Amino acid sequence: MSSDVRTAHMVASVLLGYPDERLYDGLGVLAEAVNGLPTGEVRERLSAFLSHVAGTDRSELAAHYVATFDLKRRCCPYLTYYAYGDTRKRGAALLRFKHALRAAGFEPADGELPDHLAVVCELSARGAVREARRLLTEHRAGVEVLRAALAEERSPYADVVAAVLATLPPAGTREQEAALRLAAQGPPAEAVGLEPYSMMEAGR
Repeated sequence: MSSDVRTAHMVASVLLGYPDERLYDGLGVLAEAVNGLPTGEVRERLSAFLSHVAGTDRSELAAHYVATFDLKRRCCPYLTYYAYGDTRKRGAALLRFKHALRAAGFEPADGELPDHLAVVCELSARGAVREARRLLTEHRAGVEVLRAALAEERSPYADVVAAVLATLPPAGTREQEAALRLAAQGPPAEAVGLEPYSMMEAGR
């Protein structure tokens, strides 16, 4: 059901953000939302992470978040990075995310890039389920690689990413091969940063 997907993505959007007051002030609401989901992998994975939060010191979780997502490129939460790396093509890919968010009347807070996994989950939670699932499915290989990298790091965040993946249709052979290839080769390399994205945005 789309309402269950929206709920799961709403919870994931908060859990995948930096663990600040938004997370801790909303723990009761998040737990209630997860308990209302159907029994299955999505509910189990999100519940496991919430249990981890409840049993972990705030400063420890914050330090883990920074060490994992900010300092390890293999655990990058930005979906276009996996497909395009720091190449010119990434700018155009980012615009697709930006347009999907704008069509839904959603602007990420604090200038966050639109392809952050938490932002795409929030897009779904705000009602644009079809658009968000399309973006997630198109970049599924990257999400699979992120989940595997987090699992290798023994990060509890692997549960949250796995929950998001479990809301998508089963991966086909082509998607599985793409994930394996990406895991083996890594993203393309071309040190041009995100300038094309900035330039295209400036002209709009």
